[in-house]
Amino acid sequence: MNLPNLAELNIYPVKSLRGHPVAACLVERPGLENDRRFMIVDPAGRFVTQREYARMALITPSSQADTLALSAPGMEEISLEVKRSGKHMNVEIWSSPAVDSIDQGDMPAAWLSDFLKMPVRLVRMADHFQRTLDPKYALQADDHVSFADGYPILIVSQESLDDLNSRMSQPVPMNRFRPNLVVQGVAPHAPAGFAEDGWKRIRIGQVEMALVKPCARCNVPAINQDTAEIGREPNTTLATFRKRDGKVFFGVNVIPITTGKLQIGDSLEILE
Repeated sequence: MNLPNLAELNIYPVKSLRGHPVAACLVERPGLENDRRFMIVDPAGRFVTQREYARMALITPSSQADTLALSAPGMEEISLEVKRSGKHMNVEIWSSPAVDSIDQGDMPAAWLSDFLKMPVRLVRMADHFQRTLDPKYALQADDHVSFADGYPILIVSQESLDDLNSRMSQPVPMNRFRPNLVVQGVAPHAPAGFAEDGWKRIRIGQVEMALVKPCARCNVPAINQDTAEIGREPNTTLATFRKRDGKVFFGVNVIPITTGKLQIGDSLEILE
């Protein structure tokens, strides 16, 4: 019997902007390489997301080692050299009130402010800074994360999306849930949907990971990632069978146990 495998790898270079698929990438301790290393903040240094500004879904970032490009409808594409030193800012994201970050300059700030119709800055987390995880779920005291909401990686099975879509009149694509890893082929080995809820430790390729916490969803899955239109689904349907303690859940938060390379087609082993 064939093992389940890695069907999608997605990175989101700038928090809450559009993501893009890659064929292979490195798993680092704070998450996938180049994933959510940048973030948009308001003048007070507080993080800005699609939760409040759905138009962010229309901005496409493209990240290389030393450059970041931004494009959006009606805007001229810009490319900037990544600043790893310069003006420091202490920025706030959730319960992290003082994340040391490097301001990326006036050009991207003006471009983003123009498109979002509000004053913002673009920052990159300082290389030396470690934003530590909730100790209740961390594996080690120095486990840390980039600008993702709380954990380095998000995993979802294709079967879980198929299960959800089977309950809806209009199916939604996987990009509504903004996962890093999408695995498939789970169904022959487990009940069709949401098998990942029961996994504690897995290996994909040569990288071991711990699944530590189900992912509670905000309103972002209800935002069409191609148009920025806001609806009610899939959150309404999720609430009928995936709700507890006032929250709906889809996907599982992951902490890498080891680092290394992942690539599409890598087999998935359920270790625990």
